Order: sequence, then structure tokens, then C-alpha cells
Amino acid sequence: MLSGGMDSTSLAYWRKPDLAITIDYGHKAAAGEIRAARAVCKTLGIDHKIIHCDLSALGSGDLAGTQADALAPASEWWPYRNQMLVTIAAMECIKHKIDVLEIGALRTDGFHADGRMEFVEALSALLAMQEGGLRLEAPASAYSAEELVAVSGITMDVLTWSHSCHKSDYACGYCRGCQKHYLTMKAIGIEPY
Repeated sequence: MLSGGMDSTSLAYWRKPDLAITIDYGHKAAAGEIRAARAVCKTLGIDHKIIHCDLSALGSGDLAGTQADALAPASEWWPYRNQMLVTIAAMECIKHKIDVLEIGALRTDGFHADGRMEFVEALSALLAMQEGGLRLEAPASAYSAEELVAVSGITMDVLTWSHSCHKSDYACGYCRGCQKHYLTMKAIGIEPY
């Protein structure tokens, strides 16, 4: 899965998948993510599928452009988002006879329940129960964002295509996604602009 964000872009550079899947689920940053993912796939020569399914009526918080739900642990929380994204991507994987779907979950994503390895393992087991035998993996789950950048060997010309904003198709500079992007760039020795 390639959202076009810093983590999935680094993962794509590192793992060089046969196919990258980007999903526009009706979130505010979709156009920016698609633009970034297209550029990354073109640069790396990766086949790229974009799936559009407007689920904006089910969203919450920054990603949906609404007030965060009362259960939200953070302003960008969208209920069951990773579960939904994996399910939609899995549907595309079956069409291409792909048996492993990789997501960019990091060690530091445990703040959200769907960023934890327990979640990845449970969802992988659920996928494996169904036709196709698809497995879900999180190859970067032992790393922080800056460690993933280092391990991936990604070049700055590719990394700068990434789009991490939660609120807009251009970086707002203030949301949690933009802040993580700036902090990661600073940690790898690049001063934010």
C-alpha cells in the first residue's frame, strides 16, 4: 500500500513491490497523496493502481475535515481506517494474484491500535482464512520513521515527493502529519523549509 506519505514512500523504495496501491477514500489529502504516489511509482518503475471509493461520510477529524469523534485518540483518527484500507487493497491484490500485502506500520505507530503489530497479525490471520491466502506484513514495524528512511536507502529526490499532510492536498504545516514529516526530516539532517 502506498499512501504517498513519507513512511510508505520509504517502504516502496526499500521493498520495490511489483504493484503499489493508493486509495482515495474521500479524505482531504487524497489529491496530494495520489500526486506523490504517482511520482514515486513513475520514478521507481512500479505498477500503480489508484482506487477511488468515497467514504467521506464515515470519516472523522482532520482527514475528513470534521470535528474528531469523541473516541478519537488524536485529531486525525478515522474509525477503522487501516482495516478498511487493507480490505480494499486486498480486493485489488486478489485480481493480480498477489499473496503478500505490505503496509508502512512503524514501531512508533502504536499510539493507534491499528498501527500495532497485534493488529497487523490479527488482520493477516483474517485475510489468510479467506480465498487467495493473502498475508499482511509490516516490514518496517521495528523502525521509527527516521530509522526506516535510513534502512530504506531512499534518496532525497524520491523522499521529497512524499505527502504527509492530513488536512489538504498541499502541506498545511500544522497538522500531526506535517509535524511528523518535519521532525523526521530534521532527525535525518534536513532542515525543514
